[in-house]
Amino acid sequence: MDIITLIEEKIGISGNIQLKVIKSLVLLVFLFGLRFLFLKILFRQSEDVKTRYIWRKTVTYFVTILFFLLTGLVWMSGLKSLGTYLGLLSAGIAIALKEPVTNLFGWIFIVFRKPFVVGDRIEIGGIKGDIIDIGVSQIVMIEVGNWVGAEQSTGRIVHIPNNWIFAKSIANYTMGFQYIWNEISLVITFESNWQKAKKILQDILHRTTENISHTAEKEIKNASRKFMIYYKHLTPIVYTRVNDFGVVLTLRFLINPRHKRGIEQQVWEQILEEFEKHGDIDFAYPTQRFYNNLDEGKPGKNRQG
Repeated sequence: MDIITLIEEKIGISGNIQLKVIKSLVLLVFLFGLRFLFLKILFRQSEDVKTRYIWRKTVTYFVTILFFLLTGLVWMSGLKSLGTYLGLLSAGIAIALKEPVTNLFGWIFIVFRKPFVVGDRIEIGGIKGDIIDIGVSQIVMIEVGNWVGAEQSTGRIVHIPNNWIFAKSIANYTMGFQYIWNEISLVITFESNWQKAKKILQDILHRTTENISHTAEKEIKNASRKFMIYYKHLTPIVYTRVNDFGVVLTLRFLINPRHKRGIEQQVWEQILEEFEKHGDIDFAYPTQRFYNNLDEGKPGKNRQG
């Protein structure tokens, strides 16, 4: 008979519970103390941010799971059977830990199914951002968009519970391949030489996005091994239509979502520079025209007669 068993017999049930609490606390301090020492040694060996992040998350998950398993064994030792322990555990979880448990299952789904990984840009529940951490209970993102144009960072960190993965739709900007389609529309007057304007726009797109198209082709071939992704035409194109006050030319091209503002700026600056060189191309915009009926001999003049 060991000392712990002897103490348990002497102090009774209340003392038994207290002892198990003490054992649980000792396990907590011991395991997370080991975690601290391991990471301290590792961080001395590596300065790479990504390596540190991966190891920190891996060790934390391992220690946490090990703690719960060992703590369960400590508390189960006073019960008559494993079934009793599991029954009490599941009842407590169902009542008190509904949200944490759904978050845990959400984390398991994210880790194994991988709808996104750290570094991806996603939109979930109407919130856009770059994933900077995936925890057991929540996703952490740096927000993009909102009041900031061209989907650039707002600087705010957003915490989203993992259970959103089961209830919200997710759009991943970077899974499969690293590019999305972008469009810029402009309007020129009906009197402008729209064929020349369209040719200028096509030349600008080819100069600006030629390398992107070649890279995207390779990435789509790789992505098609896992997803049913296919595009026949990845080259930029200019579409033509007409509205009430002019000819609408729409530029459609591939971009990296993180470079959206910079690429759009390059395209617009080249458009302004090129159109300025040609007197037969003018931008159109909605206008209003007012008539002086007296000067033009319309109804006002007839009333004088």
